[in-house]
This record gives sequence, structure tokens and C-alpha cells, in this order.
Amino acid sequence: MAASAPAPSDGEIAASVPLRPILPIAEARFGLPAEAVTPYGHYKAKVSLDHLTGLGDAKSGKLVLVTAVSPTPAGEGKTTTSIGLNDALNRIGANATVCLREPSLGPCFGMKGGAAGGGWSQVTPMADINLHFNGDLHAITAANNLLAAVLDSHLYWGNKLDLDVDAISWRRALDVNDRALRRADFSLGRGAHRVSGFDITAASEIMAVLCLAQDRDDLLKRLGDIVLGRRNDGGPVQVRDLGVEGALAALLNDALNPNLVQTLEGNPAFIHGGPFANIAHGCNSVVATRAALALSDVVVTEAGFGADLGAEKFLDIKCRQSGLRPDAVVLVCTVRALKMHGGVSQGDLAEPDVASVRGGAVNLVRHIENLKAYGLPPVVAINHFNTDTEDEIAAIQDIAAECGVRAVAATHWADGGAGATALAEAVMDRLSQEGGTVELLYADEASLHDKIDTVARRIYGASGIAVEPDAARDLAMFEDWGYGRLPVCVAKTQYSFSADPKALGAPEGHVLPVREARLSAGAGFVVAITGAVMTMPGLPRRPAALDIGVDANGQVVGVF
Repeated sequence: MAASAPAPSDGEIAASVPLRPILPIAEARFGLPAEAVTPYGHYKAKVSLDHLTGLGDAKSGKLVLVTAVSPTPAGEGKTTTSIGLNDALNRIGANATVCLREPSLGPCFGMKGGAAGGGWSQVTPMADINLHFNGDLHAITAANNLLAAVLDSHLYWGNKLDLDVDAISWRRALDVNDRALRRADFSLGRGAHRVSGFDITAASEIMAVLCLAQDRDDLLKRLGDIVLGRRNDGGPVQVRDLGVEGALAALLNDALNPNLVQTLEGNPAFIHGGPFANIAHGCNSVVATRAALALSDVVVTEAGFGADLGAEKFLDIKCRQSGLRPDAVVLVCTVRALKMHGGVSQGDLAEPDVASVRGGAVNLVRHIENLKAYGLPPVVAINHFNTDTEDEIAAIQDIAAECGVRAVAATHWADGGAGATALAEAVMDRLSQEGGTVELLYADEASLHDKIDTVARRIYGASGIAVEPDAARDLAMFEDWGYGRLPVCVAKTQYSFSADPKALGAPEGHVLPVREARLSAGAGFVVAITGAVMTMPGLPRRPAALDIGVDANGQVVGVF
């Protein structure tokens, strides 16, 4: 028997599909005139924020949030499912648009590789989206570092704002994974220096500000609101005290316009903004989401990592600030991921094991119950792999049914939108039902400590939190400064409900350790850093960069 040909790579699949020029897609699907769309080459563009603002504030489309179980090395395929679902919705007659985050160069060249979907459910042009994509992350990096430069220059020229040099919180940023930059000693001249470091650009507060801004005026205000540190008398120092917010807005002027691309099936996709889902809120921009809702019947968007991080922050931060509310939620899982949560090693995942699927499904059940507590019973999407058995799929469907929700298997990776039509029909059925009120997790009036404790207990299954003294001091200081009404953004490992990445499944009774608190006043939230979460990742032993290059035809290869 002849050996079967190897399956094509994601890059080969993407290269095999002819792309349509982006301007006709914008006109045919959205009715956007040429002057409202600025092409970046033939297949990607930015849509004018001024034109989008002219569409009005009324929400016309239905919003579908795609989230997932706690991620594992086996992969869950949340982005792939978002794209496949969007293509499937269009196949069954819905005018649907997908809204995704922009990939970061750091993970792209590090461990993760590309982040534009996979198989026959991808957004394209794939290499362009993963590398430099319309310059947004470079603009954010430049704005972040201009602010750092102006701040240090202010210190050099006499420090008229009387900043406490040892209490400056603003750090520089670079869109790479580079552990050597986590701590740096900066010489300011005249013998002065200060210790600081770099975060990856996706962790910059300016990234979060761009993604949560409603319009240019709001962007300018949020940039001015950023707190850089405190004075020697204990009061906060903001960007507007330096007077540089206008220059930052100028650098971000084009970046605020959302990016328009297409799926392999020629359906529109907004890809705009890429905040991390632990140190920040992990969602695409508010302006892109609102644009898609004004232009589409259904909008599919995703939130980073598992539902305990991405969905919680989508709801308690993005929705709280913007007034948006999802009309339905899709919770992605795989047989492979549930096996890992059930104790199976990665090398043994291809072996049928219904018992381990059931054992690992405690993670799925926890996420289902958490989403139901928000008033959002999810549709469970089983992202199908060819090693999955019928009994394993049936076990997940039975467990979902016991939780009062429906689980649907989908083969969009192998079959594109055609493989997710049953999922699309289940989502449309959910959208047709009268929705209840979405309940946010905590009230604005609760203390910052109580908000963190509520997330830990109600979402993570913890018995409480342990706040280190420096973090407790800073939380109290933020409240004294008037920031106590802000929501909290818990930076926690994505791999577990606890702060221990090895505690898979659905651990209970653990204590969440809060080691640091950071104020993101411009973004409008307070970050609680737990465990070993870092804001500048390092490269793995064998980074993905070793497989990336350019072929003889000038095409980028190896991104996936």
C-alpha cells in the first residue's frame, strides 16, 4: 500500500487559495466607499474611524464570544474555531464578521508560532498578519518608548514634577521575547541612573488603552490618564502632567483605525489590537467590535486563553467599560485537551481513553458553570481531531447535556466553514432565544481587594487570596488616589484555575497569591500579578524563529 501524502502545512494551505482584493470586499459586504478604506497593498486595509463613527452608535448585529477551556500543550484551536464558525455562519446565510486580536512578534518567533487560525480556517494574508501587520504594534512600541524617553529627559532636566525616582512604574517596551531585558539599569546622565526594564509590547498599557478607547477623544483622555509613578509627597503623576499625550496620540493616529482582511473563504475579518490575556484584558479593540456590529448581522469575537482569563476580562473589563454585551458564548474544547486535564501525557493522546476524557471534563464543567453564572450558558464546540473516537465525542456531549448545554463537534480545521455548519446552526438557535441579563461578577463599589477575592473564589475555585505586603500597600494607595472603582485584571497562569500551571483539571480550595499590584489608569483597570507570571517572556530552548525564512520567490515560510 502506498504511503499517504503528508498533510499540507497551514502556510501551504494559505498559499494555495487566491485572495480577493480587499476594496471590493469592503464595498460588497459592508457598503464602504473607497474613501473610507485605506489599502495596505492589495489584500489588507484600514477602515476610517471617521466613517465608522458616522454609522451611529446603534448596535445592529448580535455578538458571539468564543472562549475555551484552560489551554494545554495539545492545543484547543480557539482562533481556528472563531474563523471556522464565522465562515460557517456565512454559509448558512448570516452576514457574519469575525473580530480577532493581532498576533505579537514575540510569541510568533518564540513558542507559539503564527496566530491566524489553522488548516482551512485561517485569516489571510497569513504572513502579513503575523509580521508587522499594518504597523500597529510598531506604533504602540514607539509611543510607549517616546513616553519613557520624555519621562527620563524630565528627570535629567531637573524633575520639576518631583517624581520619586524609585517609584516610577513606567517601563519601556519591545515586541520580542527577550528575558535579558526584564531588568535594566538606565543611565540618565550627570551620574544619575534608575533601575527599570522592558515589557513585551502586547503588555504595554498603551496597547490596552488603544483597544479600549471609544474614539480619538477617548484615546487622548486615556493617554493623559496614565499614571507613571508618584511624587515624593505621595501623589500620582500622570502623562498629562508631562504634557506629552498629544504626541502619543499622533503616533497612534493611524493605528486606531481598525484593520480589515479576509478569511480563506473570502469573508471579512477585523483584526485589531493585541493585548495579552493575563497582564491585560486579552480582547480585540472596542472600535473594531463596534464597527463589525454596525456592519454585520452576527459578529464573532474571541478572548484570550481560557474562559477564566479571557472571558472573565472580556465581561468584567471590556463589557463593563464599553456597554457591549455578548448575545451568545461558544466554549471550545478538544478531546485531547480534556485527556491532558485527566492526566494523560502528551505522547499518549492518540490512544482512545473515554475515562480520561470524563476525568478531565471537570475543567470543562467548571468553565460552563462560570459562564452560566454570568447568565451566558455556552454552546460547547468540540474542535475535532482525526484521532477522536465517537465514544469520546459522545462522552463530552453527555457531560455538556448534564450541565444543561449543547456540545457540537466541528471539523473546520479540515473542512473549513462546511465543517462547522452544525455549530453555526446551534449558535443561531441560541441567538434566536430570548436572552437574559448578563450579570457582571462584582460591583464597581467593591474594594480592590474584594474584587480580586471575588474573581479568585467564584471563577478559580480558590478559598481566598494571600496579598503580599507591598501589593496590599499599593492597592490601598490606588484607592486613596481615587481608583478604587476600577475593575481588576488578574494576571495568572493560563494553564490552571490556580496559580500553579501544573494543577490541571479543576483544583479547589487553593489560595491565590497576589505578589504585585499595578495601576493601569489609562486602560481603566488595576492589575493583580499572581504566581510567576512575567510581562517579558523568554524564548524556549528551540524558538520558532529557527523555522522561519523566505523562499526563492520572496514568500515568507515557516510562520506556522
